[in-house]
Amino acid sequence: MASVSHPRILVFSTTNISDPGIDLAGSRHLHYPASVFTLSVPCSSAVRPGWIVDALEHGFDGVFVAADGDECALLADCNQRTARLVSLAQAQLTELGIAPQRVTMAALCSVCAEPFVNHMREFSAKLAALDPAVHAA
Repeated sequence: MASVSHPRILVFSTTNISDPGIDLAGSRHLHYPASVFTLSVPCSSAVRPGWIVDALEHGFDGVFVAADGDECALLADCNQRTARLVSLAQAQLTELGIAPQRVTMAALCSVCAEPFVNHMREFSAKLAALDPAVHAA
């Protein structure tokens, strides 16, 4: 488990929408916590609630889903589907005694470098204020 001051965050980002914005943050040398890890998926609604729960049970302190918003080329209702899956994951976490605040989502576009950095800083601070996560592994 990460130290309380440096929570480990898993970001589910999308190949065509949020990945370029995250890459832009790096190429512009914008600073966000080094304990942020990204995992690319084709569409944010492809993330399964079980993946989120598994990440929190096995070492991550928080999960951030970078939603496609209205830019998704695959599904017109992508953002609504993504919000539903995040809600399902939060309900599963509550049943397991894990704070549902450890999961959040926001729409990020291909030029959203500053918003991504701000989300990571704010989410990291929020996670650091929570009791330490309990990990199975």
